[in-house]
Amino acid sequence: MNRRSFIKTSSAVSVSATSLVTACTSSESEKSENSATSFTDNFALNELTINDLQQKMQSGEYTSEAITKLYLERIEAIDKKGPRLNAVIEVNPEAIAIAKTMDEERKAGKLRGPMHGIPVLIKDNIDTGDQMMTTAGSLALDGHKAATDAFVVAQLRKVGAVILGKTNLSEWANFRSSRSSSGWSSQGGQTRNPYVLDRNPSGSSSGSGSAVSANLCAVAVGTETDGSIIAPSSMCGIVGIKPTVGLVSRSGIIPISHTQDTAGPMARSVTDAAILLGALAGVDPTDAVTLESRGKSVTDYTQFLKAESLSGKRIGIEKSFLEGHEDVVALYKAAIDVLKKQGATVVEVELRKGLRDTGGAEFTVLQYEFKDGLNRYLSTANARVKSLSDVITFNKENAAKAMPFFKQETLESSEAKGDLTSKEYTEALAKTRSWRQRIDQLMSAQKLDAIAGISIGPAGCIDLVNGDYDTGFYFCQPAAMAGYPHLTIPMGTVHGLPVGFSLITGAYQEGPLLAMGYAYEQASKKRAKPEFVGGVI
Repeated sequence: MNRRSFIKTSSAVSVSATSLVTACTSSESEKSENSATSFTDNFALNELTINDLQQKMQSGEYTSEAITKLYLERIEAIDKKGPRLNAVIEVNPEAIAIAKTMDEERKAGKLRGPMHGIPVLIKDNIDTGDQMMTTAGSLALDGHKAATDAFVVAQLRKVGAVILGKTNLSEWANFRSSRSSSGWSSQGGQTRNPYVLDRNPSGSSSGSGSAVSANLCAVAVGTETDGSIIAPSSMCGIVGIKPTVGLVSRSGIIPISHTQDTAGPMARSVTDAAILLGALAGVDPTDAVTLESRGKSVTDYTQFLKAESLSGKRIGIEKSFLEGHEDVVALYKAAIDVLKKQGATVVEVELRKGLRDTGGAEFTVLQYEFKDGLNRYLSTANARVKSLSDVITFNKENAAKAMPFFKQETLESSEAKGDLTSKEYTEALAKTRSWRQRIDQLMSAQKLDAIAGISIGPAGCIDLVNGDYDTGFYFCQPAAMAGYPHLTIPMGTVHGLPVGFSLITGAYQEGPLLAMGYAYEQASKKRAKPEFVGGVI
């Protein structure tokens, strides 16, 4: 199924609609000439890891308060001024106070772990029981403040993280229209790609991807139903991991699909992603699927990270990606060579060809589950809208602000569906769940430790008139439908635009998956800091 058909290559807009609509019209030489020469990126915390920040706090060079202030200043300089990424929808007015508390605990000899005092940005479809709103990017949820933290936010507070703010996203996690521009929301405007500013950061965790890449935070939390962590991580040149559905709780996260939704880490390194994953994972009695993870998760995924972890492994290489855009294919072949040089055996496989058999089943499943899940969430939320029907009505009554570029046909088609006992739903669900067996059988038959591919193609242009377009090489659907873990690591750039290298494994194999990803990362070192090409608009 084409991802565009359901979740795309995936207050006011901070730049004019005209400038966005006509973006991507300049030549490469014009972009070079128009680069942001007035902006010099000499940020003190550029590319620092969680361990780097811990060492600086331990030595006394920095406090958590100082680090938090630097990131807040960075957000003001880069996100709201300067290149104007528009990645952060709201900063936390309590961030400094949280950081001060973490500093006091450190002075008293109390350290909660590797996340102690580390600033984290949270996607704005995740509840925080504080002064910040949770809107999923929608004006219909303007003013909505959750009564309690989502389970993952409570986990972060427990380990001492500083909740720095909320990130912008594709509205309703890119489940509003088939013609949407990823990274655009009526609440937050259009997020931009920090590598080339008129390029799309992808969605729906657009703000999280752009913010992490641009060093607006140490790490961020995204969510994924199909591609919404992996695609923006790939296009923004960072590491992203979509965990097994069940490893990380969805309680307090505005839903699309109870069979495919999950939160997950977005970071500049595999090590930081592993640290954050350990903080997020946990059994939550209010999310029954997490009961399946009991005894299958750990609190420290860094224990798996060894540079020799590819040695002796057998990796399936998605054959269909050996054709297509020659520069992207060249990156893929170079990544395969890295695997071989690190001692892995590679074998060509064809996983994606089975997508034709699934037809439109995934979109059907998501429509039914979105209606059911959103109605449940809104029925108890502190919001003026109490159902999907209310959202649709609000958007129609406020169309000029809520729907200036594209409409809400996906919301409307979901509202038209029945309940979860529908034959159409149960038959579609059986098709999507068959991907567990497909992946398991392929890995068993070929004796594979992982299956590799190209995460997604290079970033497309921001186009609010026509919406996103296919950039090729999309590899997110199989793991998304199966509910299996998926990791993307920077693979290199094409004309300055990042492309990610994907690895997927079976259920609850996050440890081995991160280990292989770490070995690839350490051998390739393809993460490159963005340069905000395109100038200040």
